[in-house]
Amino acid sequence: MSGRRFLITGANSGIGFCAALKLARKDAELILACRDVRKGEAALARLREEAPGVRAEVVEVDLASLDSVRRFAEAELARQRPLHGLINNAGVMALPRRTLTRDGFEMQFGTNVLGHFALTGLLWPALERAAADGSPRVVTIASIAHKRAHLDLDNLQGEKSYSPFRAYQQSKLADLMIALEMSRRVSARSSPVLSIAAHPGVAATALFSSQTTSGLERTIRTVLTHCIGMFLNDDAEGALPTLYAATAEDAVNGGYYGPQQMSEMRGEIVGPAKIAPHALDEVLAARLWKRCSELTRVCFL
Repeated sequence: MSGRRFLITGANSGIGFCAALKLARKDAELILACRDVRKGEAALARLREEAPGVRAEVVEVDLASLDSVRRFAEAELARQRPLHGLINNAGVMALPRRTLTRDGFEMQFGTNVLGHFALTGLLWPALERAAADGSPRVVTIASIAHKRAHLDLDNLQGEKSYSPFRAYQQSKLADLMIALEMSRRVSARSSPVLSIAAHPGVAATALFSSQTTSGLERTIRTVLTHCIGMFLNDDAEGALPTLYAATAEDAVNGGYYGPQQMSEMRGEIVGPAKIAPHALDEVLAARLWKRCSELTRVCFL
């Protein structure tokens, strides 16, 4: 990975940090995009301890604020440097109450989907600039939860009804559909950029311990996280599909990868993941892409 630059959103903890650590040990140059710069700096200190000589920087990117995304993207493009990999990893999960981003979007859809859509579109010139070194990649982290989701274009923001887990499932379905739609668009335009999706299985990450929950629910989530780490995947194992999508020569445009054991819930072996039939609806995906472009005012491909 020497000479390659990767940006990872949510790189201060969990799967994002583990992916950063593995890439750092392979001499990649890293951009740790974090909402909380202090947590990002703490993660960078850990990286320097565990991967001496790491070349990395922390940048502030709040995916729940399109202004924040735009400020960072403008600064990054001004450096005129290639970006070989954009790993759209950060996310929020199952907020108990409907909460809004600074732009007035439902928090899970606004962060998991719209923030990453805007970031990808705004950084597209930097990705294309990396084509001379091979095929740059956009890696989108989806979830096996997409299989239980239904995409309702008339209720993307949860205004009509809100359920914490349904909103999360819908956001992950939207992420996967956007990744697949992106792959079709880059193919149609012969773009050098690859769009690849991955999911971690069921991994013990910070997503399971929201600080907005009640004391009892936090306790339940803490116990659940511990059990997941024991019997399913820890965050290091959960990062393997991300790393595969970002670096493996066998990973293809439009591919979707995940662990191969226990119905894709765990395991260190990574391979093609199953896509629910409703996630393959190209007409609905095109409508979703258009809606995301309208909401973020970011147009690309």
